Amino acid sequence: MVLAGSVDSRPGIACSPRSCRARGKIRRELSPVSPQNMVLRWPHRLSQLIPWNARGKAHLFEPALRPPKIRIAPQAPVICQFSGLPGINPMKRTLLYLAFLLPALPVPAAQPTLPPLPVPFSNNAVASLKVGKQFLLFSFMGIGPGKTWKDITNAAYQLEMGAAKWTEIRPVPGPAGRLAVSASAARQQVFLFGGYVVDGQGSEITVRDVNVYEPFDKRWYRGADIPVAVDDSVIGTYRDRFIYLVSGWSKTDAVQNVQVYDTEKNTWKQATPITGTPVFGHAGALLDDTIIYIDGAYKNPKGPTPPYLASDECWMGKIDHHDPTKIQWSKIAPHPGNARYRIAPGASEKDKKIYFSGGTDNPYNYNGIGYDGRPAEPSPVTFAWDLRTSKWEVINENTPNPTMDHRGLIATPAGLIIMGGMEKGQQVTSRVTLIPRK
Repeated sequence: MVLAGSVDSRPGIACSPRSCRARGKIRRELSPVSPQNMVLRWPHRLSQLIPWNARGKAHLFEPALRPPKIRIAPQAPVICQFSGLPGINPMKRTLLYLAFLLPALPVPAAQPTLPPLPVPFSNNAVASLKVGKQFLLFSFMGIGPGKTWKDITNAAYQLEMGAAKWTEIRPVPGPAGRLAVSASAARQQVFLFGGYVVDGQGSEITVRDVNVYEPFDKRWYRGADIPVAVDDSVIGTYRDRFIYLVSGWSKTDAVQNVQVYDTEKNTWKQATPITGTPVFGHAGALLDDTIIYIDGAYKNPKGPTPPYLASDECWMGKIDHHDPTKIQWSKIAPHPGNARYRIAPGASEKDKKIYFSGGTDNPYNYNGIGYDGRPAEPSPVTFAWDLRTSKWEVINENTPNPTMDHRGLIATPAGLIIMGGMEKGQQVTSRVTLIPRK
Protein backbone atom coordinates (compact mmCIF):
# COMPACT_ATOMS: atom_id res chain seq x y z
CA MET A 1 0.00 0.00 0.00
CA VAL A 2 1.26 3.48 -0.85
CA LEU A 3 0.64 6.83 0.79
CA ALA A 4 0.79 9.85 -1.49
CA GLY A 5 0.64 13.32 -0.02
CA SER A 6 2.06 16.80 -0.06
CA VAL A 7 3.18 19.39 2.44
CA ASP A 8 1.69 22.86 2.34
CA SER A 9 4.63 25.14 3.15
CA ARG A 10 2.61 28.34 3.39
CA PRO A 11 2.52 28.30 7.22
CA GLY A 12 6.26 28.92 7.06
CA ILE A 13 9.53 27.44 5.93
CA ALA A 14 12.99 28.64 6.95
CA CYS A 15 15.78 26.98 5.06
CA SER A 16 19.40 27.10 4.07
CA PRO A 17 20.84 24.61 1.59
CA ARG A 18 21.78 22.36 4.52
CA SER A 19 19.21 22.96 7.21
CA CYS A 20 15.47 23.42 7.05
CA ARG A 21 12.47 23.77 9.30
CA ALA A 22 9.13 23.38 7.57
CA ARG A 23 5.64 23.50 9.02
CA GLY A 24 2.60 22.29 7.15
CA LYS A 25 -0.18 19.73 6.97
CA ILE A 26 0.04 16.25 5.50
CA ARG A 27 -2.85 15.59 3.16
CA ARG A 28 -3.49 11.86 3.22
CA GLU A 29 -5.00 10.52 0.04
CA LEU A 30 -4.83 6.76 0.13
CA SER A 31 -3.42 4.95 3.06
CA PRO A 32 -4.28 4.23 6.72
CA VAL A 33 -0.55 4.15 7.50
CA SER A 34 0.25 6.26 10.58
CA PRO A 35 3.71 7.84 10.21
CA GLN A 36 4.42 8.64 13.86
CA ASN A 37 8.11 9.10 13.37
CA MET A 38 9.24 8.04 9.91
CA VAL A 39 12.37 9.04 8.04
CA LEU A 40 12.28 10.66 4.59
CA ARG A 41 15.31 10.35 2.35
CA TRP A 42 16.15 13.54 0.52
CA PRO A 43 17.55 12.88 -2.98
CA HIS A 44 20.86 14.60 -2.27
CA ARG A 45 24.40 13.37 -2.75
CA LEU A 46 24.98 13.57 1.01
CA SER A 47 21.87 11.53 1.85
CA GLN A 48 20.37 14.06 4.20
CA LEU A 49 17.52 12.79 6.35
CA ILE A 50 14.24 14.37 7.45
CA PRO A 51 12.62 12.89 10.59
CA TRP A 52 8.80 13.13 10.48
CA ASN A 53 6.07 12.94 13.05
CA ALA A 54 2.30 12.89 12.98
CA ARG A 55 2.00 16.64 13.54
CA GLY A 56 3.49 17.29 10.14
CA LYS A 57 6.70 18.99 11.22
CA ALA A 58 10.01 18.29 9.54
CA HIS A 59 13.54 19.03 10.67
CA LEU A 60 16.43 18.67 8.25
CA PHE A 61 19.65 18.34 10.21
CA GLU A 62 23.26 18.55 9.09
CA PRO A 63 24.27 15.40 7.19
CA ALA A 64 25.60 12.70 9.50
CA LEU A 65 24.60 14.77 12.54
CA ARG A 66 20.93 13.96 12.99
CA PRO A 67 19.98 12.85 16.52
CA PRO A 68 19.10 9.19 17.15
CA LYS A 69 15.44 8.44 16.39
CA ILE A 70 12.99 5.56 16.80
CA ARG A 71 11.83 4.37 13.41
CA ILE A 72 8.31 2.95 13.11
CA ALA A 73 8.20 1.06 9.85
CA PRO A 74 4.98 0.76 7.82
CA GLN A 75 4.01 -2.40 5.98
CA ALA A 76 4.97 -1.04 2.55
CA PRO A 77 7.05 1.71 0.92
CA VAL A 78 5.65 5.22 1.20
CA ILE A 79 5.96 8.04 -1.34
CA CYS A 80 5.40 11.70 -0.46
CA GLN A 81 5.54 14.91 -2.44
CA PHE A 82 7.03 18.19 -1.22
CA SER A 83 6.53 21.69 -2.54
CA GLY A 84 8.10 25.04 -1.70
CA LEU A 85 11.51 23.70 -0.69
CA PRO A 86 14.62 25.92 -0.87
CA GLY A 87 16.25 26.36 -4.23
CA ILE A 88 13.32 24.78 -6.08
CA ASN A 89 10.74 26.49 -8.26
CA PRO A 90 7.52 26.68 -6.21
CA MET A 91 5.58 25.31 -9.17
CA LYS A 92 7.65 22.16 -9.18
CA ARG A 93 7.53 19.27 -6.77
CA THR A 94 10.28 16.98 -5.71
CA LEU A 95 9.65 13.35 -4.90
CA LEU A 96 11.07 11.94 -1.72
CA TYR A 97 11.15 8.28 -0.95
CA LEU A 98 10.70 6.76 2.48
CA ALA A 99 12.76 3.62 2.96
CA PHE A 100 12.09 1.44 6.00
CA LEU A 101 13.89 -1.73 6.95
CA LEU A 102 11.64 -3.50 9.46
CA PRO A 103 7.85 -4.09 9.23
CA ALA A 104 5.74 -2.38 11.89
CA LEU A 105 8.30 -2.64 14.71
CA PRO A 106 10.00 0.30 16.50
CA VAL A 107 13.79 -0.07 16.36
CA PRO A 108 16.52 2.33 17.52
CA ALA A 109 18.18 4.18 14.66
CA ALA A 110 21.91 3.55 14.26
CA GLN A 111 24.23 6.07 15.90
CA PRO A 112 25.77 8.28 13.20
CA THR A 113 29.44 7.59 12.51
CA LEU A 114 32.17 9.94 11.35
CA PRO A 115 35.21 8.98 9.26
CA PRO A 116 38.47 8.49 11.18
CA LEU A 117 41.41 10.81 10.86
CA PRO A 118 43.73 9.85 7.98
CA VAL A 119 46.38 8.82 10.52
CA PRO A 120 46.32 8.46 14.32
CA PHE A 121 46.94 11.74 16.18
CA SER A 122 46.95 12.82 19.79
CA ASN A 123 47.23 16.30 21.30
CA ASN A 124 45.95 17.72 18.02
CA ALA A 125 44.37 21.18 18.06
CA VAL A 126 40.75 21.05 16.84
CA ALA A 127 38.20 23.60 15.66
CA SER A 128 34.96 23.91 13.70
CA LEU A 129 33.71 26.56 11.32
CA LYS A 130 30.70 27.30 9.15
CA VAL A 131 31.92 28.53 5.78
CA GLY A 132 29.02 29.49 3.53
CA LYS A 133 27.02 26.31 3.04
CA GLN A 134 29.65 24.10 4.66
CA PHE A 135 30.16 22.94 8.25
CA LEU A 136 33.83 22.09 8.62
CA LEU A 137 35.91 20.25 11.22
CA PHE A 138 39.67 20.83 11.51
CA SER A 139 42.56 18.91 13.06
CA PHE A 140 45.98 20.59 13.33
CA MET A 141 49.36 19.16 14.31
CA GLY A 142 49.73 16.68 17.19
CA ILE A 143 51.78 13.54 17.79
CA GLY A 144 51.66 10.16 16.04
CA PRO A 145 51.71 6.56 17.38
CA GLY A 146 55.46 6.51 18.05
CA LYS A 147 55.08 9.27 20.67
CA THR A 148 58.64 10.56 20.22
CA TRP A 149 59.85 13.99 19.09
CA LYS A 150 60.10 12.59 15.54
CA ASP A 151 56.35 11.87 15.55
CA ILE A 152 55.29 15.47 16.20
CA THR A 153 53.76 16.89 13.02
CA ASN A 154 52.56 20.13 11.48
CA ALA A 155 50.00 18.31 9.29
CA ALA A 156 46.50 19.77 8.96
CA TYR A 157 43.22 18.15 7.91
CA GLN A 158 39.69 19.27 7.15
CA LEU A 159 36.38 17.38 7.07
CA GLU A 160 33.22 18.68 5.46
CA MET A 161 30.33 17.19 7.42
CA GLY A 162 28.73 14.44 5.38
CA ALA A 163 31.89 13.68 3.40
CA ALA A 164 33.30 10.16 3.38
CA LYS A 165 36.84 11.12 4.35
CA TRP A 166 39.10 13.91 5.57
CA THR A 167 41.01 16.19 3.20
CA GLU A 168 44.62 17.16 3.82
CA ILE A 169 45.16 20.93 3.67
CA ARG A 170 48.35 22.97 3.64
CA PRO A 171 50.43 22.20 6.75
CA VAL A 172 50.77 24.73 9.53
CA PRO A 173 53.71 27.03 8.67
CA GLY A 174 56.92 26.59 10.61
CA PRO A 175 60.04 24.42 10.65
CA ALA A 176 58.58 21.87 13.08
CA GLY A 177 55.34 20.49 14.42
CA ARG A 178 54.02 21.58 17.80
CA LEU A 179 52.12 20.17 20.76
CA ALA A 180 49.75 21.82 23.26
CA VAL A 181 48.52 24.32 20.65
CA SER A 182 45.24 26.18 21.29
CA ALA A 183 42.76 26.65 18.42
CA SER A 184 39.59 28.72 18.04
CA ALA A 185 37.47 30.16 15.24
CA ALA A 186 36.38 33.77 14.66
CA ARG A 187 35.39 35.88 11.66
CA GLN A 188 35.32 32.86 9.32
CA GLN A 189 38.93 32.01 10.14
CA VAL A 190 40.73 29.52 12.39
CA PHE A 191 43.41 30.82 14.77
CA LEU A 192 46.22 28.71 16.27
CA PHE A 193 48.15 29.96 19.30
CA GLY A 194 51.41 28.96 20.91
CA GLY A 195 52.30 25.41 21.82
CA TYR A 196 55.77 23.94 22.17
CA VAL A 197 58.36 22.25 19.97
CA VAL A 198 60.56 19.34 21.03
CA ASP A 199 64.13 18.81 19.81
CA GLY A 200 66.12 15.60 19.48
CA GLN A 201 67.46 15.90 23.03
CA GLY A 202 63.95 16.18 24.45
CA SER A 203 64.11 19.89 25.23
CA GLU A 204 60.72 21.63 25.06
CA ILE A 205 60.48 25.25 23.89
CA THR A 206 57.25 27.25 24.20
CA VAL A 207 56.61 29.51 21.19
CA ARG A 208 54.75 32.80 20.62
CA ASP A 209 53.45 31.92 17.15
CA VAL A 210 49.97 32.87 15.94
CA ASN A 211 48.87 31.16 12.72
CA VAL A 212 45.64 32.06 10.94
CA TYR A 213 43.96 29.79 8.37
CA GLU A 214 41.65 31.21 5.69
CA PRO A 215 39.37 28.38 4.46
CA PHE A 216 38.05 30.50 1.56
CA ASP A 217 41.51 31.04 0.07
CA LYS A 218 43.06 27.90 1.59
CA ARG A 219 46.03 29.87 2.83
CA TRP A 220 47.87 30.68 6.04
CA TYR A 221 49.12 33.99 7.34
CA ARG A 222 50.92 35.09 10.50
CA GLY A 223 49.24 37.01 13.30
CA ALA A 224 50.87 39.20 15.94
CA ASP A 225 52.96 37.14 18.35
CA ILE A 226 51.59 36.29 21.81
CA PRO A 227 53.09 38.75 24.34
CA VAL A 228 53.73 35.97 26.88
CA ALA A 229 54.42 32.66 25.14
CA VAL A 230 52.12 29.89 26.40
CA ASP A 231 51.25 26.28 25.69
CA ASP A 232 48.59 23.98 27.17
CA SER A 233 46.32 27.02 27.63
CA VAL A 234 42.52 27.29 27.72
CA ILE A 235 41.04 29.20 24.79
CA GLY A 236 37.71 30.82 23.93
CA THR A 237 36.18 33.34 21.51
CA TYR A 238 34.02 36.28 22.65
CA ARG A 239 31.65 38.16 20.32
CA ASP A 240 33.27 36.51 17.28
CA ARG A 241 36.18 38.90 17.73
CA PHE A 242 38.19 38.58 20.95
CA ILE A 243 40.10 35.35 21.63
CA TYR A 244 41.18 34.63 25.21
CA LEU A 245 44.18 32.55 26.33
CA VAL A 246 43.77 31.61 29.99
CA SER A 247 46.88 30.65 31.99
CA GLY A 248 49.11 27.87 30.58
CA TRP A 249 52.79 26.97 30.68
CA SER A 250 55.43 29.57 29.80
CA LYS A 251 59.15 28.71 29.73
CA THR A 252 59.75 27.59 33.33
CA ASP A 253 56.33 27.58 35.02
CA ALA A 254 52.61 28.12 34.54
CA VAL A 255 51.45 31.76 34.48
CA GLN A 256 48.40 33.66 35.72
CA ASN A 257 48.12 35.74 32.56
CA VAL A 258 44.87 36.07 30.62
CA GLN A 259 45.77 37.39 27.17
CA VAL A 260 43.20 38.77 24.74
CA TYR A 261 43.75 38.84 20.98
CA ASP A 262 41.67 41.26 18.91
CA THR A 263 41.10 39.52 15.57
CA GLU A 264 39.96 42.76 13.92
CA LYS A 265 43.02 44.82 14.85
CA ASN A 266 45.61 42.02 15.13
CA THR A 267 46.62 43.34 18.57
CA TRP A 268 46.96 41.97 22.11
CA LYS A 269 45.88 43.19 25.54
CA GLN A 270 46.33 41.73 29.01
CA ALA A 271 43.09 40.98 30.85
CA THR A 272 42.41 40.45 34.56
CA PRO A 273 44.69 37.54 35.56
CA ILE A 274 43.30 34.39 37.12
CA THR A 275 43.17 34.39 40.92
CA GLY A 276 43.64 30.64 41.28
CA THR A 277 46.76 28.49 41.04
CA PRO A 278 48.53 28.92 37.69
CA VAL A 279 48.06 25.70 35.72
CA PHE A 280 48.74 24.03 32.39
CA GLY A 281 46.87 21.20 30.69
CA HIS A 282 43.64 22.52 32.22
CA ALA A 283 40.34 22.39 30.32
CA GLY A 284 37.70 25.01 29.67
CA ALA A 285 35.76 27.11 27.21
CA LEU A 286 34.04 30.47 26.76
CA LEU A 287 30.26 30.68 26.31
CA ASP A 288 28.36 33.98 26.07
CA ASP A 289 30.26 36.17 28.57
CA THR A 290 31.42 33.31 30.80
CA ILE A 291 34.74 31.46 31.00
CA ILE A 292 34.79 28.12 32.81
CA TYR A 293 38.08 26.31 33.40
CA ILE A 294 38.96 23.33 35.56
CA ASP A 295 41.81 21.10 36.71
CA GLY A 296 45.18 21.00 34.94
CA ALA A 297 48.58 20.55 36.59
CA TYR A 298 50.91 22.73 38.65
CA LYS A 299 54.43 22.54 40.04
CA ASN A 300 54.78 20.46 43.18
CA PRO A 301 55.68 23.01 45.90
CA LYS A 302 57.16 20.26 48.09
CA GLY A 303 59.84 19.13 45.71
CA PRO A 304 60.71 17.40 42.47
CA THR A 305 59.06 14.02 43.09
CA PRO A 306 56.70 14.07 41.34
CA PRO A 307 57.47 17.43 39.70
CA TYR A 308 53.81 18.20 38.91
CA LEU A 309 50.49 17.54 40.62
CA ALA A 310 46.90 17.51 39.37
CA SER A 311 44.82 20.54 40.32
CA ASP A 312 41.24 20.20 41.59
CA GLU A 313 40.34 23.89 41.25
CA CYS A 314 37.31 24.98 39.18
CA TRP A 315 36.84 28.63 38.22
CA MET A 316 34.35 30.92 36.52
CA GLY A 317 35.21 34.23 34.87
CA LYS A 318 32.58 36.83 33.95
CA ILE A 319 33.64 39.22 31.19
CA ASP A 320 32.62 42.86 31.55
CA HIS A 321 30.22 43.83 28.74
CA HIS A 322 31.86 47.24 28.31
CA ASP A 323 35.52 46.27 28.68
CA PRO A 324 36.56 42.80 27.42
CA THR A 325 39.79 42.98 29.45
CA LYS A 326 37.93 43.10 32.78
CA ILE A 327 37.03 39.68 34.20
CA GLN A 328 35.47 38.88 37.57
CA TRP A 329 36.82 35.51 38.76
CA SER A 330 35.06 33.28 41.29
CA LYS A 331 35.56 29.72 42.44
CA ILE A 332 32.85 27.15 41.65
CA ALA A 333 32.01 23.74 43.09
CA PRO A 334 34.25 20.75 42.28
CA HIS A 335 33.17 18.82 39.22
CA PRO A 336 32.12 15.13 39.21
CA GLY A 337 34.98 12.63 39.42
CA ASN A 338 38.68 13.07 40.16
CA ALA A 339 40.86 15.98 39.13
CA ARG A 340 42.09 15.40 35.59
CA TYR A 341 44.59 16.56 33.04
CA ARG A 342 44.12 17.35 29.32
CA ILE A 343 40.38 16.75 29.23
CA ALA A 344 38.52 17.48 25.98
CA PRO A 345 36.38 20.63 26.56
CA GLY A 346 33.82 22.31 24.31
CA ALA A 347 30.93 24.78 24.53
CA SER A 348 27.39 24.38 23.21
CA GLU A 349 25.54 27.58 22.36
CA LYS A 350 22.29 25.68 21.88
CA ASP A 351 21.89 24.26 25.39
CA LYS A 352 24.19 26.71 27.23
CA LYS A 353 26.51 24.01 28.54
CA ILE A 354 30.26 23.53 28.57
CA TYR A 355 31.15 19.87 28.15
CA PHE A 356 34.16 17.91 29.39
CA SER A 357 35.13 14.36 28.44
CA GLY A 358 38.04 12.02 29.13
CA GLY A 359 41.41 13.17 30.37
CA THR A 360 43.36 11.44 33.14
CA ASP A 361 43.99 11.84 36.87
CA ASN A 362 47.74 11.40 36.35
CA PRO A 363 49.58 14.34 34.70
CA TYR A 364 52.07 13.10 32.10
CA ASN A 365 54.48 14.15 29.41
CA TYR A 366 53.66 13.86 25.69
CA ASN A 367 54.34 10.10 25.66
CA GLY A 368 51.50 9.30 28.05
CA ILE A 369 53.78 8.25 30.92
CA GLY A 370 53.06 10.15 34.13
CA TYR A 371 55.55 12.51 35.71
CA ASP A 372 55.49 10.03 38.61
CA GLY A 373 56.63 7.22 36.30
CA ARG A 374 53.23 5.49 36.13
CA PRO A 375 51.42 5.11 32.77
CA ALA A 376 48.44 7.47 32.55
CA GLU A 377 45.03 6.02 31.66
CA PRO A 378 41.93 7.84 30.36
CA SER A 379 38.85 8.56 32.46
CA PRO A 380 35.47 7.37 31.09
CA VAL A 381 33.49 10.24 32.66
CA THR A 382 31.75 12.91 30.54
CA PHE A 383 30.16 15.84 32.38
CA ALA A 384 29.01 19.43 31.81
CA TRP A 385 28.61 22.81 33.49
CA ASP A 386 25.12 24.22 32.89
CA LEU A 387 25.26 28.02 32.64
CA ARG A 388 21.51 28.33 33.24
CA THR A 389 21.48 26.39 36.52
CA SER A 390 25.11 27.00 37.58
CA LYS A 391 25.44 23.29 38.37
CA TRP A 392 27.45 20.31 37.23
CA GLU A 393 25.75 17.49 35.37
CA VAL A 394 27.01 13.96 34.67
CA ILE A 395 26.46 13.06 31.02
CA ASN A 396 27.95 9.55 31.06
CA GLU A 397 29.89 7.83 33.83
CA ASN A 398 31.12 5.14 31.44
CA THR A 399 31.74 6.76 28.06
CA PRO A 400 32.70 4.13 25.45
CA ASN A 401 36.30 4.19 24.18
CA PRO A 402 37.49 6.93 26.57
CA THR A 403 40.50 9.02 25.57
CA MET A 404 42.92 11.57 26.99
CA ASP A 405 45.53 14.03 25.68
CA HIS A 406 43.06 16.43 24.10
CA ARG A 407 42.98 20.09 23.09
CA GLY A 408 39.19 20.30 22.68
CA LEU A 409 35.94 18.78 21.45
CA ILE A 410 33.23 20.05 19.10
CA ALA A 411 29.66 20.26 20.46
CA THR A 412 26.97 19.66 17.79
CA PRO A 413 23.18 19.11 17.89
CA ALA A 414 23.76 15.36 17.62
CA GLY A 415 26.54 15.00 20.15
CA LEU A 416 30.11 15.75 21.15
CA ILE A 417 32.78 15.11 18.53
CA ILE A 418 36.20 13.99 19.78
CA MET A 419 39.00 13.63 17.23
CA GLY A 420 41.91 11.34 17.99
CA GLY A 421 43.61 11.22 21.39
CA MET A 422 45.16 8.46 23.49
CA GLU A 423 43.13 5.39 24.35
CA LYS A 424 43.79 2.79 27.04
CA GLY A 425 47.41 1.75 27.13
CA GLN A 426 48.53 5.15 25.80
CA GLN A 427 47.59 4.07 22.27
CA VAL A 428 47.26 6.97 19.82
CA THR A 429 44.02 6.65 17.85
CA SER A 430 42.55 7.95 14.60
CA ARG A 431 39.02 7.39 15.87
CA VAL A 432 36.51 10.24 15.57
CA THR A 433 33.90 9.65 18.26
CA LEU A 434 30.39 11.07 18.57
CA ILE A 435 29.27 11.07 22.21
CA PRO A 436 25.52 11.56 22.86
CA ARG A 437 24.67 14.60 25.00
CA LYS A 438 21.83 12.71 26.75
